[in-house]
Amino acid sequence: QVQLAESGGGLVQAGGSLRLSCAASGRTFSSMGWFRQAPGKEREFVAAIKLIGGNTYYPDSVKGRFTISRDNAKNTVYLQMNSLNPEDTALYYCAAPRLFNTIIYTRAGSYDYWGQGTQVTVSS
Repeated sequence: QVQLAESGGGLVQAGGSLRLSCAASGRTFSSMGWFRQAPGKEREFVAAIKLIGGNTYYPDSVKGRFTISRDNAKNTVYLQMNSLNPEDTALYYCAAPRLFNTIIYTRAGSYDYWGQGTQVTVSS
């Protein structure tokens, strides 16, 4: 059974940092991603990484502030978030696609497995 388990969320002041973790079990993946969803908004792509080679991709909204990384031995990906602002407040999800290939996906619909989410709240 495939499971993705996020951890590391919490409450932080604006300008602060948090590090999220996502531990995968049940199978390995060629890539993994992070998404976030704020109340009343659509799920938004935050970062993705190819687990072989380490190629990463970010949207402009987080580029330069967020860093995705992986530990293949632990089947775990991380999201280091710096310079947080209140607009980053959301439920953060990690996700993985079923297909094993060289593609980095940025659309939520391309991901088949999802964690339960971890809440990140940034106070002003």
